[in-house]
Amino acid sequence: MSGPLPTYPHAVRNYDLLAIDLDGTLLDSRGAVSARNARAVREARAAGMRVVICTGRGLVECRAILAKIEQAEPVVVAGGSIIADPVNGKTLHRFAVDLSLVERAVRTLVARRHPALVLKDPAEAGYDYLVVHGEEKHPLDPVTEWWFESMDVRVRYAARLAEDAHPEHTVRVGACGLSGALSEITRDLLAVARGEALVHNFPAVVAPEHASRTADGQSLHILELFSAHANKWSAIQHLAGKWEIPAERIAAIGDEINDVCMIEGAGLGVAMGNAIPAVREAADRRVARNDEDGVAEAVGKVLAGEW
Repeated sequence: MSGPLPTYPHAVRNYDLLAIDLDGTLLDSRGAVSARNARAVREARAAGMRVVICTGRGLVECRAILAKIEQAEPVVVAGGSIIADPVNGKTLHRFAVDLSLVERAVRTLVARRHPALVLKDPAEAGYDYLVVHGEEKHPLDPVTEWWFESMDVRVRYAARLAEDAHPEHTVRVGACGLSGALSEITRDLLAVARGEALVHNFPAVVAPEHASRTADGQSLHILELFSAHANKWSAIQHLAGKWEIPAERIAAIGDEINDVCMIEGAGLGVAMGNAIPAVREAADRRVARNDEDGVAEAVGKVLAGEW
């Protein structure tokens, strides 16, 4: 039951902007938004807070979730490289990757026999990913294929980056593969990036049938390279500046490595109970796990003025 939203007549609210990560935070382990968390988001809006979803997913990959929580405010997608309007799909701001850096990253991935997942600004390019698979046509891993199909992602394929018709619209270069191999490639990318990029390597969002580890304990990971200026906190600051909200009036909730910057930068950083150690160390507070409605717990404390 939804029912009327509660009010907090005697609470002094200390924050005006609430930044919420999706996977591992607002979403449970099945990738769904619980009724309690969805209600908490509505309560935050009703109390006058700006709610900004901040995710590593592209816009098309989170549209169903955004619709469920009735998100109309701008969203931070693709790890902070794009700020988009979730209603009309327009890009409001972006941090593109320099073409020279894209070339070096793609060359490195293909040389390691990994197809390069070149994420585009879809509002400008007209599609989501260019997959550069090399002359040998290195195959996509099963999880990426499942993800593209289940999320209705628009994909184009090319043997060489030179075939890219929209080189200026690249916001991320990535790969998906086993943790051991991607650890080595991460070192390679950091070397060729020469300090010009932000590089993340973390566990992939996988379908249950693909979630098992290999015999030697490896799991699927995502490797992502961005402009050095692109991260969730940079995007939040861009929006907060337009809304005249200072950093000390921002609360952020997250669980993974790409959330650390906003957890550190916000006036209130909240770590999920399932957060990695780096997030827990950066946070001011900790709440329950994503499967236990930790977001709703955090929102309740913020709206009650306890935090």
